[in-house]
Amino acid sequence: MGLIFSADRKSRNKPNGTLTLLFVLCIFLFHCSDREQDAANLLIEIPGFTMGTTYKVKVVKNSQWKENEIDKITKTLSAGITDRLDTVNQQMSMWREDSEISRFNRCRETGWFEISTDTARVIAEALETSKKSAGAFDITVGPLVNLWGFGPAKEKREIPGEAQIKEALAKTGYQKLAVRLSPPAVKKDDPEIYCDLSAIAKGFGVDKVAEYLETQGIANYLVEIGGEVRARGMSPKGTPWRVAIASPDGSADYQKVLFLENASMATSGDYHNYFEKDGVRYSHTIDPGTGRPVTHKLASVSVVHASCTTADAMATAIDVLGPGKGYELALKEDLPVFLVVREKDTFVEKMTPRFQALANNK
Repeated sequence: MGLIFSADRKSRNKPNGTLTLLFVLCIFLFHCSDREQDAANLLIEIPGFTMGTTYKVKVVKNSQWKENEIDKITKTLSAGITDRLDTVNQQMSMWREDSEISRFNRCRETGWFEISTDTARVIAEALETSKKSAGAFDITVGPLVNLWGFGPAKEKREIPGEAQIKEALAKTGYQKLAVRLSPPAVKKDDPEIYCDLSAIAKGFGVDKVAEYLETQGIANYLVEIGGEVRARGMSPKGTPWRVAIASPDGSADYQKVLFLENASMATSGDYHNYFEKDGVRYSHTIDPGTGRPVTHKLASVSVVHASCTTADAMATAIDVLGPGKGYELALKEDLPVFLVVREKDTFVEKMTPRFQALANNK
């Protein structure tokens, strides 16, 4: 029997509050043997719902825990996880009018706007990724996302005119945003600047849950939110956590499998969230440079990094850049990256040397 849990694919411009489709599979193959059953019995699973998608946390039981304490420990961990994720939502959800980022987006002042340390850290990471990717990653792209009908405003998905695109582009630009960590605050040069943290917040949520688990003495775990994952230690079978990237066309259970140990992986793609008009397909992935959906052949990209926050942002940047320039950025940053590229009626794989080394270690 195969026990498989699957996670929603991350959607770059579809933030908290909207479900996305299946993308990453984290697989544990428990066959009907006493050894495999023992491994399954060592696992605590804590599922839930956050940021418009599902999450699942897997924890390997500590040998010092008594059996009659497991329920209490599970409830304590579940409450702690919920608290951390609720806080991230309160800070970064565009779908909550009272969140920090929503209040900042409504603000028309250009002075320093006080925010939490966590939100400041995420914005700082976002701006650093913007610089590394020459603007391919840009959290100020919100007006364009909304214009094309992929934002929280839920506008009708239609092709905007040149004047509309030009007007929205004038309201974007990561260079118009500044952040400081002490005291934590953010400011914008243009009152119309509107930040969308959906391409980085889930990765940060994964990191926050992982940090919490470690404060509780958990040495072996896997955290997954909407397809973004972070693993530490060993699975119940005594091996690194086995993680698989789903096939883009759904023709197979997965495209690639690797063992993830003390690392994170985030995946971005453009083939589930889109609309078609007059036979033309328009991706949800918006190029901040052109103000239009990307037109390249990159179907998905997966990035491995110690930080899920960083992996999340870099996956989006590479997704925007495409298979050529995106691969070049991956090499420049020395990242383990796996790309699936459309080629006529099929998909071809492309990976950096560092990812190849991980894949060969399964």
